[in-house]
Amino acid sequence: MSLMRDEALSAPQRIAEQWRVNRDTMAQLGEVLRQRSIHGAMTVARGSSDHAAGYFARLMMQMSGRPCASLPLSLCTLDNTAWQIDHTLALAVSQSGRSPDLIEAQKALKSGGALSLAMVNATDSPLARGADHVIDLQAGAETSVAATKSFLATLSASASLMAHWQRDHALLEGLEALPEALEQACRLDWGKGVEALRDVDRLLVIGRGAGLPIAQEAALKFKETCVIQAEAFSGAEVQHGPMALVGQDYPVLILAPGGNAQQGLVELADTFRARGARVLLAADAAVASRDLTIADAPHEALAPLCAIQSFYLMNEALSVATGHDPDRPEFLNKVTQTR
Repeated sequence: MSLMRDEALSAPQRIAEQWRVNRDTMAQLGEVLRQRSIHGAMTVARGSSDHAAGYFARLMMQMSGRPCASLPLSLCTLDNTAWQIDHTLALAVSQSGRSPDLIEAQKALKSGGALSLAMVNATDSPLARGADHVIDLQAGAETSVAATKSFLATLSASASLMAHWQRDHALLEGLEALPEALEQACRLDWGKGVEALRDVDRLLVIGRGAGLPIAQEAALKFKETCVIQAEAFSGAEVQHGPMALVGQDYPVLILAPGGNAQQGLVELADTFRARGARVLLAADAAVASRDLTIADAPHEALAPLCAIQSFYLMNEALSVATGHDPDRPEFLNKVTQTR
């Protein structure tokens, strides 16, 4: 068994531990955010962590009506922008907490008046030490270069933070039941995806809404572990040019967890199939035309987590089946230090 597979399979247990250990911390942070009258947020992250931050941004905007944007880090590291951002949350997300650009950007936003929060898997890191508040992801040591459990732990922590901030009791109940749903996701057979994709060298990955960050993460994992040139698009954005690529036998993975975006994604899958494309539609059991089954989530906001949990196991199997090492992708390091 690869480290990637082992770590992905441990995610439900780690998220259960996160829920147990962090409950009081999350409740306190929810109160802090209410008292500080936060008007908006900026996220500071790269790679898988940036995709997870996109999930947080989606939840924040949907649940609170406040804007949240991903910070272009070069504004801090290259342009030395002077920020004026009182009543803004600066959320830095990182597995290691050691990349210089994240540390520098966090410092700049904090100097501009932002409330700084670090969501990290290493609480002794420079990023954590420089923050006003810290959320420990509780993911445990992650050795494989391809992040899995830390990504899922970031999504669950994001949902927990928003649920406590907005006092959303239904989402809190869903989070308590989430580990069981993820265990079910681990048991689902996505072997059809391995067989369909084992000979491809390019691929579109489509999502929308809270599922778009999951599509972006999936595309990154295809590149990292399978050396497939995968691109992620929203189900709407793909129709503004990129869908011209999709013809006979062109491979497309559509991730359509339950929610407002699902119907449009199912219809898009039908459109691509009519062109002769090689479509894999991942959706819950209620969607008859699905190719891959997404486990039922205890709350709609958590459906993307069930999707990516099953995807990671398919991705690892595809990597091995195509002769790659998912734990040690060529040219990559576990900790990436950029400016």
